[in-house]
Amino acid sequence: MLPVSLLLLFTVLLGIIIGLHFRTVRNDRKLLQTVTDLHRGTRGERRLVLQLLKHGVPAKAVFHDLYVEKTTGGTSQIDLVVPTKAGIIVFEVKEYSGWIFGKGYQEYWTQVLAYGREKYRLYNPVKQNKGHIEALKQQFARCADVPYFSVIVFGGDCELRDVGCLPENTYVVYMDEACRMFDTIVRHNAPAHYGNKYEVLRVLEEAVHYGGNPEVQVRHIRNIERMLEKNAR
Repeated sequence: MLPVSLLLLFTVLLGIIIGLHFRTVRNDRKLLQTVTDLHRGTRGERRLVLQLLKHGVPAKAVFHDLYVEKTTGGTSQIDLVVPTKAGIIVFEVKEYSGWIFGKGYQEYWTQVLAYGREKYRLYNPVKQNKGHIEALKQQFARCADVPYFSVIVFGGDCELRDVGCLPENTYVVYMDEACRMFDTIVRHNAPAHYGNKYEVLRVLEEAVHYGGNPEVQVRHIRNIERMLEKNAR
């Protein structure tokens, strides 16, 4: 049996640890709310938002869960957009476990679980984010020369295996590598020539606001379901 003094010390230390944990959670929630709602998007998306904010990216430059109308009909849902001096970085966040295999040109990638006994396919996130970028470009007619950078971020307990043949300005990274990739893009690319920075911010803000409409979200989900049903035939 522990002496009373050690038991008291242990209780005090445990109380301090619990208190620090709750304070961290509270501070993270406040920081997240400078950009987005606490329950908007996926947990992985919100985690990336927090990482970027803690890394020093200004809250006014982080746009989460955007919905953009496509000229072909329907909407494009974009996880995260950060306009920078080097160009516009568009993030796509994925949460997977197991091994991930895929090439930039393939239509589908493969998820392998149970040491190869289970295999599932997922739509190529590189192509998916390329579609998001194309939809976004259509909103910025005056910024045709601004470069776009596609960053696919994998969270969860997954391992990227044989992922390659990526298009120019396209990167696939783990969640804890996202901020490092952000720095690499900003530091190693020439300054972008924005036609009207305020117009870019306005369009992005409107896309975030549009995505907060429940009717838009439901319509987007239904369009995805119809597309999946069509592809399954």
